[in-house]
Amino acid sequence: MFHILYGTDDFSLREEMERIKAGLGDGESLASNTTLFDGQRLGLNQLMDACMALPFLGSHRLVVVQGLLARFDRREKGSAEQGEGNASASRGSAASKEWSALVERVAGLPPTTVLVLVDGQIGKGNVLLKKLAPLAEVKEFPSLKGAALRQWIERRVKQEGGSISPEAVRLLASLVGDNLWVLASEIDKLISYTLQQAIDVGDVEAVVSYAREANVFAMVDALLERRASTSASLLHQLLQEGAPAPYLIFMVTRQLRMLVQVKELDVKGLPNSQIKSVLGVTSDYVLGKAVEQAKRYSMQRLEQVYHSLLDTDLSIKRGVYGGELALDLLVAELCG
Repeated sequence: MFHILYGTDDFSLREEMERIKAGLGDGESLASNTTLFDGQRLGLNQLMDACMALPFLGSHRLVVVQGLLARFDRREKGSAEQGEGNASASRGSAASKEWSALVERVAGLPPTTVLVLVDGQIGKGNVLLKKLAPLAEVKEFPSLKGAALRQWIERRVKQEGGSISPEAVRLLASLVGDNLWVLASEIDKLISYTLQQAIDVGDVEAVVSYAREANVFAMVDALLERRASTSASLLHQLLQEGAPAPYLIFMVTRQLRMLVQVKELDVKGLPNSQIKSVLGVTSDYVLGKAVEQAKRYSMQRLEQVYHSLLDTDLSIKRGVYGGELALDLLVAELCG
């Protein structure tokens, strides 16, 4: 058996990998008959030696290769990288000749061997993928967006024995984004919280950690706009929900740092998709709020609030003020 799994949705890819393993018999004997390779350093003969070996006290041998296909991705090079691109192409050509033999040799694998190639995002013109695809069971796992992401949330909740309203699905997708690892964790928490009753918007707002982050966004807005009443109200709401003062300072400071970064990246002309990648955020909600806020406030105002936050953090750590009092004084200072 021969499988090729690739894509940016590594959560679904890993689930498929576990499904393949589950179909290969006893887990303990499979573990002792499993070989993992780094495809970036692997030679064809080394791979075939592992594939041709018969399983020991088990029904199957599993051979997993990570990152082999990425070696054969063709990427466009700018003129400044032309020399490096030519050298890379030469090395790629040599590797392609070596690995072209895999097409013939895969057909001769023992029936007890299961070979799985695992990769991240692969270009459409990947040379090795084109050659191997007709011989393998190929599955691509792109990142889920829009309706596909909402459908995944509904399926996951149902799979875990719960139900969820369409409004709660939309809110959850907006807050968390396409990180299925985080979504799966939040869904587990929601089902436990609701005791398997239908999950609604209120449950998402009460349980999902990103919902608290949404309130932090609102408090940052209020602080930057000098709205003392709203700032104080949101601050005490977060404190009553169990968020400790050091955590709130960390969250607000992180948010301000993000706004500064967004402002700098926006000046460079980067699109939102690249800004999202540079910041390392997965939630479209978080990105959208950061971009929106960064455009509304001057760098001078952001720096002023940032330095006040650092002073407040130091006053708490040195025992000058208690956490809640220090935050109240911060609101009074910034909104006065």
